Amino acid sequence: MDHVPGTQFPASASSDVLPDVAPQLRGLRRRRGLTLEAAAQRAGLSPAHLSRLETGNRQPSLPMLLALARIYGTTVSELLGEVPPERDPVIRGGKAEAVEADGWIYRPAGGAGRAMQALRVHVPYATSADIVRVHPGEEWIHVLDGRVRLALGDAVHVLDPGDSAHFDSLTPHRIGAATRGGAELLFVHTLMQSPAAELCLGDGTPHRR
Repeated sequence: MDHVPGTQFPASASSDVLPDVAPQLRGLRRRRGLTLEAAAQRAGLSPAHLSRLETGNRQPSLPMLLALARIYGTTVSELLGEVPPERDPVIRGGKAEAVEADGWIYRPAGGAGRAMQALRVHVPYATSADIVRVHPGEEWIHVLDGRVRLALGDAVHVLDPGDSAHFDSLTPHRIGAATRGGAELLFVHTLMQSPAAELCLGDGTPHRR
């Protein structure tokens, strides 16, 4: 059996419990535009061994699946033919529960578990006590109602309804309403790794409204 360097699995992880993955292996390799020889070399296998895997004459070990998933840019689940549950692409406004944190009120405007987070946000009036934020990713805001004061580094911008801003969120930034009654905006952030209330919308504990 070919060995994948640096990968260890318990002896109990045998290949005879795996489903037939031959069609997925062959299809993924072809979609990636790789020859049998190129894919085998990257995975640390012989072309003959990979050919046997793709024709179903041999079942891959779990270390082999990990190596193949890595070079094909996919997951072991996809190689095994597992289909994730379909996400509903529609977010109904009436079902978007409001959450408040430090005076910010936000409602989800996008799906959970995505690389991009979309929110509809009520922003409170800006004060000198507002915290300056710095974190990975990009932000896009679009003002729906009221006026928004956006501080980016040393620059300060006032946005009116219909105005937008798109910026790298590693730039120190602070967002607040320029109108006493607050402002409404659409807020989109990429690579959101923490709850929005903790990362961008305040340090207070969020609570449902």
